[in-house]
Amino acid sequence: MSIGDIAARFGLATHVLRHWETMGLLTPARIGGDRRRYGTDDLYRVAAILRAKEAGFSLDDVRAMISTSDPVERRAILVRQRAELARRIAEAQASLELIDCALDCEHEDLPGCPHFQAKLAERISPDPPPHVRG
Repeated sequence: MSIGDIAARFGLATHVLRHWETMGLLTPARIGGDRRRYGTDDLYRVAAILRAKEAGFSLDDVRAMISTSDPVERRAILVRQRAELARRIAEAQASLELIDCALDCEHEDLPGCPHFQAKLAERISPDPPPHVRG
C-alpha cells in the first residue's frame, strides 16, 4: 500500500506517518523513486501505535515499548501506562456516574440535590492543597 492508502485507511494525514517514520516507529519498504510501500506488518504497527496513543502513551513511550528487546523494560513501560490508564478510567467512571445521577434527578436545584451532592462528596478534599492555602 502507498502512504496515501494507509493514511486513508486509518483516517490520518500522510505527514503523521512520515513523522512516525522519522521517530523510528515505522520503517516502510522503499521502491523506485524512494516511494514508501506499507505491508501487513505495517498495518498492525500503525494500529498498535494508535491504540497506545488512545491509552495515553507518548510517542516516545510507544517507540520504547515496540523497539526494546528487553522484556523488563517493556514491562515497566506497560505497568506504568496501565496504572495511569486505570486512574483515568476511574475518573471517567465517576464522571459518568455523576451524569447518570443528574439525569435521574428531579430536583429543580441540581447542585442542592442530596444525591448529587453525595456523588460529589468524594471529590471534595477536606483541606485545600498547600499551594492554594493563604
